[in-house]
Amino acid sequence: MQLYPKLITDALATVRYPGSGQNLVEAGMVDDDLRIDGQSVSFTLLFEKSTDPFLKSVVKAAEAAIHTYVDKAVQVTVHTRTLQAARPEPGKMLPQVRNVIAVSSGKGGVGKSTVAANLAVSLARMGHTVGLLDADIFGPSVPKMFHLEAERIFAEQRDGRQLLIPAYKYGVKILSIGFFVNPDTATLWRGGMASNALKQLIADTDWGELDYLVLDTPPGTSDIHLTLLQNLAITGAVIVSTPQAVALADARKGIDMYRNEKVNVPILGLVENMAWFTPAELPDSRYYLFGREGVKRLAEEMHVPLLGQIPLVQGICESGDAGEPAAVATDTLTSAAFLSLAQAVVEATERRNREQPATTIVQMNKA
Repeated sequence: MQLYPKLITDALATVRYPGSGQNLVEAGMVDDDLRIDGQSVSFTLLFEKSTDPFLKSVVKAAEAAIHTYVDKAVQVTVHTRTLQAARPEPGKMLPQVRNVIAVSSGKGGVGKSTVAANLAVSLARMGHTVGLLDADIFGPSVPKMFHLEAERIFAEQRDGRQLLIPAYKYGVKILSIGFFVNPDTATLWRGGMASNALKQLIADTDWGELDYLVLDTPPGTSDIHLTLLQNLAITGAVIVSTPQAVALADARKGIDMYRNEKVNVPILGLVENMAWFTPAELPDSRYYLFGREGVKRLAEEMHVPLLGQIPLVQGICESGDAGEPAAVATDTLTSAAFLSLAQAVVEATERRNREQPATTIVQMNKA
């Protein structure tokens, strides 16, 4: 049978791309490199992304269409090309970010997100370029803490890729899954879906040049932590805990996770949150509601620095609920405490970078 281009394109026009419902020809997915050599045909199909879920099935359908509508004896070679540049490989996703700081806690309710948000703002106040990634996929709180619940994130074409543009407030670039989901609806995702969403927030975002990317990680140890460790070379971890014994027990687990021989992420230090309660009317008084200096003793036991002690004051809660982190203020004891914490984190990071080799991503062996 004599082959000619229209026979091939007519056959490809019978194949529909599931993503749009259009056939391959009208969708512009057939490149202009169609070649016919006797009974051999080769051409290229264009896809937006290398991760297109329909890529393999569409290629098979194109081959089958030519065999069905032209000649089953035709030898078909289908190449594929993606219009969007490939996502950087794990470990090289953020080449312009100098330091990645994971703010972590062994359990929920110890104020980890509050510490992460105020640390990011304080670093920005010190003159650093800072990003804050809300990596708590199932319980994002950063949009509320920055009064960005109505924020709409958009994407722009950058270097051949569609990249998300983070929100920007108080000198911090901010991104959270909370910008993309209904805040009143529970996020019912399996682990794989959550991990893929997190990878997109990391790698498909235009973070630009940053001195520090602060990660607000979920409490405990989970798939999300593993996703972070497998994709980002984390400079160091900051562990947040309250002084009470039950929180300290979980903080030990968080430290152990990062110190695991397969992980080897340096612990920059511990933060004692809610270290004491100070009433507004008695600013010089301290009431140790959750125990006294439990995190300080744990830091000494684990041979890591105590980076800071943050008091429990009503203003921290009120400012967080109002969308203005306490560190935004310039004349309060709380903002001074967070600035002191930020300075300690900078010093610990610089010391870590001088004395220890760069962190590498966690490599998991498939069973």
